[in-house]
Amino acid sequence: MSMMDKLKGLLKGHEEQAGKGIDKGGDYVDERTQGKYRSQVDTAQDRMKQQLGDQDRGPDQPTR
Repeated sequence: MSMMDKLKGLLKGHEEQAGKGIDKGGDYVDERTQGKYRSQVDTAQDRMKQQLGDQDRGPDQPTR
């Protein structure tokens, strides 16, 4: 079992809270780097939310 699978199992049912944590972490990094890496941080946030939040979605269901 991969690390991402373990995280998904732990966060199942708490996707909204995980999304808030991802946002808060990204905001912290932006603050500490004075926005120098904002686009990379935003991309990482989007990918993490996609990995953790869309686990129960089928291919025909729209994303949030």
